[in-house]
Amino acid sequence: MEEFVDVSLRLLEGFSSSVIIFVFTLIFAIPLGLLIAFCSMSKFAPLRIVSRTIVWVLRGTPLMLQIFVIFYLPGLLKLFVWPAMNTGWAWFDKTISTRLIAALVAFSINYAAYFSEIFRGGIEGIPKGQMEAGEVLGMTKPQIFFKVILMQVVKRIIPPMSNEIITLIKDTSLANVISVLELIFWAQTFMLEGLIWPLFYAGAFYLVFVGALTLFFNWVEKKLSYYKV
Repeated sequence: MEEFVDVSLRLLEGFSSSVIIFVFTLIFAIPLGLLIAFCSMSKFAPLRIVSRTIVWVLRGTPLMLQIFVIFYLPGLLKLFVWPAMNTGWAWFDKTISTRLIAALVAFSINYAAYFSEIFRGGIEGIPKGQMEAGEVLGMTKPQIFFKVILMQVVKRIIPPMSNEIITLIKDTSLANVISVLELIFWAQTFMLEGLIWPLFYAGAFYLVFVGALTLFFNWVEKKLSYYKV
């Protein structure tokens, strides 16, 4: 019983780190993704090309590789390129909190790229005739966007967004590659001590969280079901 309590406490501690990564990634990635989406749709060609190139790179390389780059690159730059640099921006082998920040930066940038494509697809999928109809009725562009376009876009992007968000909670396990004390990190620690069952116990945490998210997104879809697209 004592062993079970100890494992549960450690896994709960790790799960709290996973939830922190999950929540703050969404907080930063959603607005950043929207900004990237607008840049990708810009009529200014250089901005559009740069934005789409960044998205291509982020979507085309593994998230684990991006975590390594974000975590190790500042320290390597300070060590080999600019030894006199004293900015403090080198979480190379620093504390757990700076490792968590590095993971958050990598996750936020990566998921912003995916979200941007979802946003762009949702916005461009709305018929241009609706904008023209709003203008004929004397509505301003902000009124057309918020009263006509926005909820239709939200309705369109809920399914792909829910998939990405559910994937995010599972991807938080990748933070253990830079020794962030998240859920899988602790499960692997117990496994090295000869305990296999904590690994399956950790899986139950993900299943419950994903189940709750699935129910939430199903509820949101039903609430928006009167917006026919």
